[in-house]
Amino acid sequence: MRLEPALPGDAARAPVTTAAPEARRRREREQWQGRRRLERQLHDGAALRASALVLQLGLFRHRVPEGEQELRDAVVTLQDELHTVLQELRDVAAQIYPPLLDEAGLGPALRELAERLDAPVRVRDSGDRFGAAAEGAVYFALADALAGGSVPREVSVAGGAEELVVTITGAVRELGELLLDRARPLGGTVRCDVSASPDETVGTGTIVVRIPCE
Repeated sequence: MRLEPALPGDAARAPVTTAAPEARRRREREQWQGRRRLERQLHDGAALRASALVLQLGLFRHRVPEGEQELRDAVVTLQDELHTVLQELRDVAAQIYPPLLDEAGLGPALRELAERLDAPVRVRDSGDRFGAAAEGAVYFALADALAGGSVPREVSVAGGAEELVVTITGAVRELGELLLDRARPLGGTVRCDVSASPDETVGTGTIVVRIPCE
């Protein structure tokens, strides 16, 4: 297996060879699948029940007599608290495994992430699916980069039944390191062609990530 991480210096391109046993890859894939199952449990279980309670309280509030203002106010307060709990459950679920990533795939999930963070990155994708582990690894590496202010110019998602291939242009060296940390346990490779820049948040290089599909 060839891993080619970004290293300091202009146009750094140094291959490194390592081995990731199949058992380790399998455990890593199982962890990603477990995260996706947990997100579904939160989304389809606790979050749905909390949402149903909010609706029921709304119906109850309309049945409270006009003279019972104190009771009506208490119901409104309880509704607001439940709304907060519901949003917190959704936020936790998204940090475990984003629902849009599960439902629609890597391309749509990255577009939503870029819009939410107001990051001017173009996302191109083929519409194919590549499995929870490969998609999750790339998504969270890019999420960490965008949250830290390192915004690439373009992300292209492609590949086939056996491999996810993500090409990132306008990238900084640190993004290659983040991607390598996520891809390596899955048997993936990261090839970096990144030049040094005075501003570490402005990328000028290209990164190609390849991760085997499940």
